[in-house]
Amino acid sequence: MAVPLLDINRQHAPILEELRGAFEKALSTSRFIKGPELEEFEKEFADYCTTGRAVGCASGTDALILSLQAVDADHGCEVITTPFTFFATAGAISRVGSSPVFIDILPDTFNMDPALLKEWLEKNCRKQNGKAYNKSTNNRIGAVIPVHLFGQVCDMDMIMDIAGEWEIPVIEDASQAVGSTWNSRKAGSFGTTGCFSFFPSKNLGALGDAGAIVTDDEKIADRIVRLREHGGSGYFHSEIGKNSRMDALQAAFLRIKLRLLENWHVRRRNNAAFYDNAFDNLRGVETPAISDTAVSIYNQYTIRCLNKRDELLEYLRGKEIGCAIYYPLPLHLQECFSYLGYDKGDFPVSEKASEEVISIPVFGELRKDELEQVAGKIQKFYESRG
Repeated sequence: MAVPLLDINRQHAPILEELRGAFEKALSTSRFIKGPELEEFEKEFADYCTTGRAVGCASGTDALILSLQAVDADHGCEVITTPFTFFATAGAISRVGSSPVFIDILPDTFNMDPALLKEWLEKNCRKQNGKAYNKSTNNRIGAVIPVHLFGQVCDMDMIMDIAGEWEIPVIEDASQAVGSTWNSRKAGSFGTTGCFSFFPSKNLGALGDAGAIVTDDEKIADRIVRLREHGGSGYFHSEIGKNSRMDALQAAFLRIKLRLLENWHVRRRNNAAFYDNAFDNLRGVETPAISDTAVSIYNQYTIRCLNKRDELLEYLRGKEIGCAIYYPLPLHLQECFSYLGYDKGDFPVSEKASEEVISIPVFGELRKDELEQVAGKIQKFYESRG
């Protein structure tokens, strides 16, 4: 029996008529860009994230780019993030003319290690006129971007305290963590801004590309609104921005899905609990470690294979079990970032994770027999190999 890594059609089936209705409404009104649907979605999404404002944009990548511009972390700054994440996190830093600085991750949650962040800042930086600067390059530290990987929020209490000591803005990459919490507080609500992707495979996915930025800072929100409109209003521009508007149609689709999101999260957590139990005593496999203070939305259910990861990958694919490796090569070893001067061994925890992780189906519409199929194949693989 084939089991897909993700099947969006199953999620859409019960709401198909609502989605069609949203399309027909947009077609009849001809309001395809921004408009009332986007305004309502922004209000509803800000409420969901418990923030003062939300600004829709074209993608999660653009959410990062616009946030970096809005906090003045562009044009020659250094921006701190982790090397074990999707390319867009560091790619956005480079696109605004800044340089990524990598900090290794925690071995259990795969999120930024706050102790290493603190250590790097204390070793490499100085403060001048209330700003943090790299002592060796003299570049300003423009921002810290913690990534809430696989649906679990970073230790934002520690990260915010550390960044606050150095007066560095924090931009949360919450692209994989919509609705997840740390100490009962929603992802995206800690930093100066929180960035979200609504790529179709996300827990809250559009029917195309879309993204959003949330913030409690009215001036930052207003600036992001300008930046997404080429940096101005009409034909008058105070700065150089970009075209990054969310389609009204995507906003309408997202409004429908947002109402159902918490129930979808519960289903994913139930599926994750099934796997946790199934793999509890299975040698060779470590299940996701979720902090006691966090509630994960399981954007991915990612296990760590202590041996034979690549063999397992081929075995599952041969059995038509959906699986994937996120991420097979850390960003500091990517060819396009070779100019940064990092070498293999610089971030051993990230490098080890890239060699050991594999993600398996966890989407909310999985049937019990499919969960049993996936778990059974993994159990059989490791038990047959001792």
